[in-house]
Amino acid sequence: MTGPGVNRRALIGSALALAACERRADAQTSPANLPTLRSVAPFPVGTCLQAVQLDDPAFAALVAAQVSQLTPEWEMKMEYIVQDDGSLRFEGPDKIAAFARSAGIRLFGHTLVWYAQSPPAFERLDVSRIAFDAAYRNYILAVAGRYRGQVSGWDVVNEAVAEDGEGWRDSLWSRKLGALNHMVLAFQHAREADPDAVLFLNDYNLENIPKKRATFLKLAEALLKAGAPLGGLGTQTHVAADLAPGELSRTISDLASLGLPVHLSEMDVSITRSEGLIKDRTRLAAGQARVYAEAAEAFSSLPPSQRFAFTHWGLRDGDSWLKRENAADTPLLFDDQGRPKAAAAAWIGGLR
Repeated sequence: MTGPGVNRRALIGSALALAACERRADAQTSPANLPTLRSVAPFPVGTCLQAVQLDDPAFAALVAAQVSQLTPEWEMKMEYIVQDDGSLRFEGPDKIAAFARSAGIRLFGHTLVWYAQSPPAFERLDVSRIAFDAAYRNYILAVAGRYRGQVSGWDVVNEAVAEDGEGWRDSLWSRKLGALNHMVLAFQHAREADPDAVLFLNDYNLENIPKKRATFLKLAEALLKAGAPLGGLGTQTHVAADLAPGELSRTISDLASLGLPVHLSEMDVSITRSEGLIKDRTRLAAGQARVYAEAAEAFSSLPPSQRFAFTHWGLRDGDSWLKRENAADTPLLFDDQGRPKAAAAAWIGGLR
């Protein structure tokens, strides 16, 4: 499904040559005739964004040209939607949804329930379990129902597995509604709100911590056994440029073993988070290109029915959360000016 004249083997070779050259990694560009991501991917390819970024015409044009799916970076999370008095605001996600419709890009919802967020309005609900249960259901119905028919899917439960893979995380939701039950309820309420959306369990560090990946898969099986309408598995794929070869492929293969659609939901490849012996930025840039190529190849090797989407957690380096964490990082496919990097050519070259 490549565009006319696109030679993936040549693209990979060009990308690695660029990454190995003596220039700084953030000055690299890929071949001048590199096609857009959406034009060559045999599956939906996405990015995240914030509503304010759409005020930048250059950013909006880059997004419209490159991707076929959008994920709100934070404006569909409780921290944005739920106000201290319990009221709900939707200006941000509504703006993103409107842009997606106008650009012919599908929308993905992120996220309904996350252990890390417990709005004060929910914490004050201490009168009874029934009252909390009703508020929990009403929130999911209000948010997922508002975008019914507009989203392709939802991250219903986000980051439920403990960091070390030892069981599940404690949260306000688990304490009030039960460790497994609060997740089952979330999936059931989301299905009630939007019968057609694909409902995901999403987590991170599944590539780096095999024990966490195993616990994640066992949780998915427990949800299915309990009757939750779990429809897919999401792996965030925040990784570093020195990730060992094969780790991404093993992760994607393991997730696919349940037969559910898979979503690479938040991919970026950090340069500065690399902790191995490689410190040279030129070699790290080559490693970054290799990781992106492996991810593209492994994901595109899945059966078509399991390739839900491949979402990059940003397009331009300057917009990345990792750039805010460390200004020296360059984790994405495009540089600060929106020019494709060697990593972009490698990702396209890895597609099958």
